[in-house]
Amino acid sequence: MKKYGLNELRKMYLEFFESKNHLIMNSFPLVPRNDKSVLLINAGMTPLKPYFTGQEVPPRKRVTTCQKCIRTGDIENVGKTQRHGTFFEMLGNFSFGDYFKEEAIEWAWEFVTKVLELPEDRLYVSIYLEDDEAEKIWHEKIGLPKERIIRLGKEDNFWEHGVGPCGPCSEIHYDRGEEYGCGSPDCKVGCDCDRFMEFWNLVFTQFEKTEDGKYVPLEFPNIDTGMGLERLALLMQDVESIFDVDTIQALLQKVCEMADVKYKEDKNKDISIRLITDHIRSVSFMISDGILPSNEGRGYVLRRLLRRAARHGKLLGIEDKFLAKLCETVIEVSKDAYPELQEKKDYITKIITVEEDRFNETIDQGLGILKNYIQKLKDEGKKELSGENAFRLYDTYGFPIDLTIEILEESNLTVDEDGFNQEMEKQKTRAREARSESNYMGSEETVYNKLDAFLESKFVGYNDLISVSPITAITDEENVVEQLQKGNKGTIFVTETPFYATSGGQVADLGYITTDTGKFQVEDVVKIIGNKIGHIGVVVEGNIKVNQDATLVVDEANRKATAKNHSATHLLQKALRNVLGSHVEQAGSHVTHDKLRFDFTHFQPLTEEEIRKVEDEVNSKIMEGLNIETTEMSIDEAKKLGAMALFGEKYGSKVRVVNMGDYSIELCGGTHLSNSSEAGTFKIISETGVAAGVRRIEALTSNNAINYYKQLESLVKDFSKLLKVEPSMLAKKAEQLLEENKKINREIEKLKAKLSKDAAKDLLDNVVDIKGIKLLTANIEDQDVNGLRNLGDSLKQKLGEGVIVLTTSKGSKVNLVVMATDEAIKKGAHAGNLIREVAKVVGGGGGGRPNMAQAGGKNPDKINEALEKAKDVLETQIK
Repeated sequence: MKKYGLNELRKMYLEFFESKNHLIMNSFPLVPRNDKSVLLINAGMTPLKPYFTGQEVPPRKRVTTCQKCIRTGDIENVGKTQRHGTFFEMLGNFSFGDYFKEEAIEWAWEFVTKVLELPEDRLYVSIYLEDDEAEKIWHEKIGLPKERIIRLGKEDNFWEHGVGPCGPCSEIHYDRGEEYGCGSPDCKVGCDCDRFMEFWNLVFTQFEKTEDGKYVPLEFPNIDTGMGLERLALLMQDVESIFDVDTIQALLQKVCEMADVKYKEDKNKDISIRLITDHIRSVSFMISDGILPSNEGRGYVLRRLLRRAARHGKLLGIEDKFLAKLCETVIEVSKDAYPELQEKKDYITKIITVEEDRFNETIDQGLGILKNYIQKLKDEGKKELSGENAFRLYDTYGFPIDLTIEILEESNLTVDEDGFNQEMEKQKTRAREARSESNYMGSEETVYNKLDAFLESKFVGYNDLISVSPITAITDEENVVEQLQKGNKGTIFVTETPFYATSGGQVADLGYITTDTGKFQVEDVVKIIGNKIGHIGVVVEGNIKVNQDATLVVDEANRKATAKNHSATHLLQKALRNVLGSHVEQAGSHVTHDKLRFDFTHFQPLTEEEIRKVEDEVNSKIMEGLNIETTEMSIDEAKKLGAMALFGEKYGSKVRVVNMGDYSIELCGGTHLSNSSEAGTFKIISETGVAAGVRRIEALTSNNAINYYKQLESLVKDFSKLLKVEPSMLAKKAEQLLEENKKINREIEKLKAKLSKDAAKDLLDNVVDIKGIKLLTANIEDQDVNGLRNLGDSLKQKLGEGVIVLTTSKGSKVNLVVMATDEAIKKGAHAGNLIREVAKVVGGGGGGRPNMAQAGGKNPDKINEALEKAKDVLETQIK
């Protein structure tokens, strides 16, 4: 049996099915589109769901893919076994109502035995126990002996997920030999050991499962197959596990080199080596698809994987940051199949470096918190850390439970693991509840799902803002309808439209659709799955009917203003990369007629100097009058030009390239100016952070920027008039006023201090004796907390030994200060405990040290009652 590399096998599979008239489609991004049932793409068929449901017409009825996937269901076992991993590639061939069981089985057998040349006597298949048709094909067409065709039940060989399309499946298994078996005489296909390895699953989607549990045959059955590329490589290379496959082994050996350890010499170290090897693959691919570390959703999955890998690096003795360097090996072995890895290399390594730095900071914080927990347990004579605290360490500081257990064991302490697991389950429940309800295929059910899947719309509005086209469909807010009357809200579909639909960050065009019988105001335009464009709005005159010819007119002024802002975002992105570095990538945008918002990857706030440089560069390119040209070309041609693409965007074979005088070259389907000078001017009005590693700039162009400058000019004039100086002297005048204000405040503080000293003499008359301790209570008017503290210090010097309780109020706010001398503390007085009880009387709370404490309240009417309470509390404190 010839040994093939993983990259060779991928190519062989795709080319084989291409020879069977399958369209090779590139892997979809790991971020699902229009699918709320999963956080990340987890199977080859997942991104193809719209083709299976009929919501979208496939580019061809036969398709083949190698899809990158992430599964984290068994994350706690990754590293502990040689089977588990989070990242894998799934090979698949799919038929959307074209061929069925016979072809799927025959081609699978041909690929396995003729192309891969796997020995037939080692191959077995399993089928669903009621699938006589599949057995007949395997036995009579393929010639497989019946003893090597195993019937299994629904749990093993029937694919279904709730209601909807489902069907039996047939799995191909390979006998790896007795050395991989469990030793049982009953060892056979279906056994949990590693001998009979299932490596290809052929799903025959032939039924529709109804709500009442019936299985109705589909008119056009589908084929959905899946074969793990790593698992196939394992078989073809005759190695023990996926971690011994050529490309993964290269990465694993790099881990060993960095840690200066050898694989398969130490069981515990092997766990860390495997975990790092797997997780860095997942992390690299996730970041290349635009996922950023965060504390929720897929960003949380990324952060968790990255931090687990970083921690296991520490367990192996790697002291320095190492993940970004390791990521370079991932890129090297996978870049031919996934060129986006190489294209985004600087960006990926930057994200990993920043996150590893953050982890190193939080792990140190977590260790400090854990030490405090340990000390508290010892002080209280307890032996077990609560599950809640263990989970807080895990969730907030990235502390895995096994690390917490390990550190506690060193102090002969344990963890409430059941309590920890309960907290974990609560988090999973919150995550599940946070996801939107969806149908069995994960996409939202809307009125648009009722439209004919073959209905399509074409956008013709790059150059023309008016077009005439027949109305092909109308919906109201719940149903597909024949017409809309005046006042009715709904959505209109036509064959060709000049209206731009919201996408790529650019909002939709506005305007009107008119027919012989009515007029419809377009308030929004949306892209519907299956290449449909829906015009959402309301009938303002008469009625609108299906099949009428309609005149569609786009609001030209609105379109032009939006185009100015959109073209400016392209200039902005290029300027940001020039000023800040190549790690800058677009993380989102929102372009309207009145302003632009641009989110980008960067890891610290921009300085005033950086903002000025970016703004100046954009304005210089506007003034240069760069010609803006749009061209359609192949994706390969666009890449050769150096065109930037949006993260996670799936591009077809033909793309639209927007070139601004060779300064900015981007793939973009939006509407633009013909020359940069039409933007007029560019002004950044804000720069803020929106997420970890993501900054946001808001900016204006053209008349909106000019109006902004006018408003600023008006403000300057108003202040100049108010301060009676020329605009050029405003800053100097402001400095002068601030200095005068400081001087006045210093004088006020001096006067207050003098008044406090004078008042202190009179207040000593209020001293009472509580069990031999002097207590002075007083309400002081027109003071702040600082004033109370200063007065308290002055009174302490005059009082000698004792306790002082002072209050003051302003409006509905009450401030309290309590001080106790050393002698009073020795006899039991405690300022912090005393003020806690006193503050309750005025509706507040607070605390502090034995010698000084302060608090606040919100009920000034009860101040006298609070001061009386102080006497009672002190009396209980004195021994």
